[in-house]
Amino acid sequence: MEVVVLPTPEDCGHVVADVVTAAVEAAPGGVTIGLATGSSPLLAYRTLIARHEAGLRFDHVTAVLLDEYVGLPAGHPESYREVIRRELTDAVGIDPARVHGPDGSAPDPLQAARDYEALVTSVRPVAVQVLGIGANGHVGFNEPGSSLASRTRVKTLTEQTRADNARFFDGDVAAVPRHVLTQGLGTISEAEHLVLVATGAAKAAAVAGAAEGPVTTSCPGSVLQLHPHVTLVVDEAAASGLQRAAYARYVLTHKLAEQGW
Repeated sequence: MEVVVLPTPEDCGHVVADVVTAAVEAAPGGVTIGLATGSSPLLAYRTLIARHEAGLRFDHVTAVLLDEYVGLPAGHPESYREVIRRELTDAVGIDPARVHGPDGSAPDPLQAARDYEALVTSVRPVAVQVLGIGANGHVGFNEPGSSLASRTRVKTLTEQTRADNARFFDGDVAAVPRHVLTQGLGTISEAEHLVLVATGAAKAAAVAGAAEGPVTTSCPGSVLQLHPHVTLVVDEAAASGLQRAAYARYVLTHKLAEQGW
């Protein structure tokens, strides 16, 4: 795992955008990118939009989303398919037919999970999977207790996660669905490159657990320690709980150009 500690959230957004840009440019014949929603990747997406406006092409990109709420009707403004459309894919010209997410409005959520697992498998390899992390260590919507080998399935959100996400529902916790469809930790881990971005002091404990704690279902993000190619991009506030932050800064300063991300 490469831990990249940077001064500001904006710096973090640029590095995540650099990773995605490199993958897009390296495969002009077609590439699959995994996208996360939430606040963590927004600055990276804004950077990618600016690069598209400057000439970066995304017409050959297929996008797969990590998760979706169960029970929100298609087109609901807080469904993750709509969120990612607003935040990134429409602005960079990815064909909507190539943007895939779990069907949270399906009459049978369990079958919808199986169907989405099969779809993600069919569009592999996922070259880069962008990730955020919740304050309780969840990745995707894999809450604490999730199997490290789990596949796409229905999960029940913790009350903490619902409270954290209420800001997207005008502060109304009751409006936040209790259930979600999410790629499992095993599914996520099959991407070639995992890039997790976290900013702010509220994420410091989760970042420390994911990067330096034991590999445990109590911190789902710790599954990243088992992956051969992970870039953990954090600002100084999110890095405040890392015991090896000074070494991470040292490594970044002396990194060989040939190593890339």
